[in-house]
Amino acid sequence: MNEAAVMPRGNAVAATATDMSGTAGRTDGRNRRAAETRRKVIEAAKAMIAETSTAPTVVAVAKRADVSVRSVFQHFGDVESLFVTVMDAIRKDVAAPAPTAATEPLPIRIASTVQSFAETFDKIVPLRVAAGQFVDHPALIERGQASKRELRAAISQAFAPEFESLDEQAREELADAIGAALSLDAWIVLRRRDGLSFERATAVWRRTLSALMGYNQVAAAAAE
Repeated sequence: MNEAAVMPRGNAVAATATDMSGTAGRTDGRNRRAAETRRKVIEAAKAMIAETSTAPTVVAVAKRADVSVRSVFQHFGDVESLFVTVMDAIRKDVAAPAPTAATEPLPIRIASTVQSFAETFDKIVPLRVAAGQFVDHPALIERGQASKRELRAAISQAFAPEFESLDEQAREELADAIGAALSLDAWIVLRRRDGLSFERATAVWRRTLSALMGYNQVAAAAAE
């Protein structure tokens, strides 16, 4: 006869509850350790990307995080999945550019939009450069397209009065032109390839956007 059968019912229930509590405690402990390992791996990879602008290897991340290589693979499967997870973590840390109020004078909107975009892009340049080796990864393509849509929406909102004066085709062309001129890739060219300071690069962008918006005003006037 087992122990539960000979003890009073209340004691049997208490013993069962204790057993279940112990199991739950062990499970919670494992979950906490797993979450901490995952956090350490992500933070290590983020730091290495910021320092080197390259995608770190699993071995290097494991060493930096002070965990086993096996642990990294258990949590992320492969280096591509790790990189996508790290990209999402960095994107979450960096706030998207806030749209400038369309009621402000045009020069203020131009300067504010350029400053906002430049500050955001400067933080994610290392990530974008590191992502080069995974350029064809579907998850990265999807996130890149989402970012472009967000930036296009911010531009459309900031310059709503100017867009409203144009027909549909002209609006799309202007949005495409601004999107190309003020893209992350364009910022990387100015900052990394041409070696411009942050101040000089933003000055270039202000002049470029001013020229685009000035042309827009001339075109709109000519169409009237």
